[in-house]
Amino acid sequence: QVQLVESGGGLVQAGGSLKLSCTVSGRTFSSIPMGWFRQAPGKEREFVAAIACSGSRTYYTDSVEGRFAISRDNAKNAVYLQMDSLKPEDTAVYYCATSGSYYSIPSRRRNDYNYWGQGTQVTVSS
Repeated sequence: QVQLVESGGGLVQAGGSLKLSCTVSGRTFSSIPMGWFRQAPGKEREFVAAIACSGSRTYYTDSVEGRFAISRDNAKNAVYLQMDSLKPEDTAVYYCATSGSYYSIPSRRRNDYNYWGQGTQVTVSS
Protein backbone atom coordinates (compact mmCIF):
# COMPACT_ATOMS: atom_id res chain seq x y z
CA GLN A 1 0.00 0.00 0.00
CA VAL A 2 1.39 3.36 -1.03
CA GLN A 3 1.15 6.04 1.64
CA LEU A 4 1.88 9.74 1.24
CA VAL A 5 2.03 12.20 4.13
CA GLU A 6 2.30 15.95 3.57
CA SER A 7 3.49 18.57 6.03
CA GLY A 8 4.57 22.19 6.09
CA GLY A 9 1.39 24.08 5.35
CA GLY A 10 0.32 27.14 7.30
CA LEU A 11 -0.62 30.80 7.25
CA VAL A 12 1.70 33.29 5.57
CA GLN A 13 1.48 36.87 4.36
CA ALA A 14 1.55 37.70 0.69
CA GLY A 15 5.12 37.76 -0.56
CA GLY A 16 6.21 35.18 1.98
CA SER A 17 7.49 31.64 1.59
CA LEU A 18 6.57 28.13 2.68
CA LYS A 19 8.11 24.74 2.01
CA LEU A 20 5.89 21.69 1.79
CA SER A 21 7.20 18.18 2.34
CA CYS A 22 5.77 14.81 1.43
CA THR A 23 7.14 11.46 2.53
CA VAL A 24 6.25 8.29 0.67
CA SER A 25 6.21 4.63 1.65
CA GLY A 26 5.14 1.44 -0.05
CA ARG A 27 6.99 1.92 -3.33
CA THR A 28 10.59 2.17 -4.46
CA PHE A 29 10.51 5.93 -4.23
CA SER A 30 13.41 6.59 -6.57
CA SER A 31 11.52 4.85 -9.37
CA ILE A 32 8.24 6.78 -9.30
CA PRO A 33 7.41 10.28 -10.53
CA MET A 34 5.81 12.69 -8.08
CA GLY A 35 3.43 15.59 -8.37
CA TRP A 36 1.83 18.38 -6.37
CA PHE A 37 -1.75 19.51 -6.87
CA ARG A 38 -3.92 22.04 -5.09
CA GLN A 39 -7.61 22.63 -4.54
CA ALA A 40 -9.09 25.98 -3.59
CA PRO A 41 -12.60 26.27 -2.12
CA GLY A 42 -15.22 25.82 -4.79
CA LYS A 43 -12.67 24.89 -7.45
CA GLU A 44 -11.41 21.70 -9.00
CA ARG A 45 -8.13 20.16 -7.98
CA GLU A 46 -5.41 21.50 -10.29
CA PHE A 47 -1.89 20.54 -11.25
CA VAL A 48 0.91 22.57 -9.68
CA ALA A 49 4.20 20.79 -10.33
CA ALA A 50 5.73 17.41 -11.09
CA ILE A 51 9.16 15.83 -11.04
CA ALA A 52 10.69 12.84 -12.77
CA CYS A 53 12.08 9.86 -10.87
CA SER A 54 15.67 11.07 -10.97
CA GLY A 55 14.73 14.69 -10.37
CA SER A 56 16.31 15.66 -13.67
CA ARG A 57 13.11 17.04 -15.16
CA THR A 58 10.48 19.27 -13.57
CA TYR A 59 7.16 20.62 -14.79
CA TYR A 60 5.06 23.55 -13.57
CA THR A 61 1.75 25.16 -14.23
CA ASP A 62 2.15 28.64 -15.68
CA SER A 63 0.82 30.47 -12.64
CA VAL A 64 3.62 29.21 -10.36
CA GLU A 65 6.53 29.10 -12.84
CA GLY A 66 9.43 31.06 -11.39
CA ARG A 67 7.93 31.20 -7.89
CA PHE A 68 7.64 27.53 -6.90
CA ALA A 69 10.30 24.82 -7.06
CA ILE A 70 9.71 21.08 -6.80
CA SER A 71 12.55 18.84 -5.68
CA ARG A 72 13.08 15.39 -4.26
CA ASP A 73 15.49 13.53 -2.02
CA ASN A 74 15.41 9.88 -3.01
CA ALA A 75 17.50 8.90 0.00
CA LYS A 76 14.77 10.26 2.29
CA ASN A 77 11.77 9.13 0.21
CA ALA A 78 10.65 12.73 0.15
CA VAL A 79 9.42 15.32 -2.31
CA TYR A 80 9.30 19.04 -1.59
CA LEU A 81 7.57 22.13 -2.89
CA GLN A 82 9.34 25.39 -2.14
CA MET A 83 6.86 28.23 -2.56
CA ASP A 84 8.16 31.81 -2.76
CA SER A 85 6.48 35.13 -3.52
CA LEU A 86 3.19 33.67 -2.39
CA LYS A 87 -0.04 35.33 -3.46
CA PRO A 88 -3.54 35.17 -1.96
CA GLU A 89 -4.64 33.17 -5.00
CA ASP A 90 -2.21 30.42 -3.96
CA THR A 91 -4.49 29.70 -0.99
CA ALA A 92 -5.61 26.07 -1.23
CA VAL A 93 -5.20 22.60 0.16
CA TYR A 94 -2.04 21.16 -1.36
CA TYR A 95 -1.73 17.45 -2.15
CA CYS A 96 1.22 15.34 -3.16
CA ALA A 97 0.48 12.43 -5.43
CA THR A 98 2.00 9.70 -7.55
CA SER A 99 0.89 7.34 -10.26
CA GLY A 100 2.89 4.64 -8.53
CA SER A 101 4.06 3.42 -11.93
CA TYR A 102 7.77 2.78 -12.11
CA TYR A 103 9.73 5.01 -14.48
CA SER A 104 6.63 6.62 -15.95
CA ILE A 105 6.74 10.16 -17.26
CA PRO A 106 5.27 12.75 -14.86
CA SER A 107 1.79 13.82 -15.85
CA ARG A 108 -0.16 17.06 -15.50
CA ARG A 109 -3.46 15.15 -15.52
CA ARG A 110 -5.15 14.50 -12.21
CA ASN A 111 -6.60 11.19 -13.41
CA ASP A 112 -3.10 9.79 -14.04
CA TYR A 113 -2.37 9.86 -10.31
CA ASN A 114 -3.49 6.86 -8.27
CA TYR A 115 -2.19 7.67 -4.82
CA TRP A 116 -2.75 10.86 -2.84
CA GLY A 117 -1.81 12.33 0.48
CA GLN A 118 -4.30 13.78 2.90
CA GLY A 119 -3.49 17.36 1.97
CA THR A 120 -2.05 20.33 3.83
CA GLN A 121 -3.67 23.77 4.04
CA VAL A 122 -1.82 26.80 2.72
CA THR A 123 -3.38 30.18 3.44
CA VAL A 124 -1.90 33.40 2.07
CA SER A 125 -3.21 36.61 3.56
CA SER A 126 -3.19 39.90 1.68
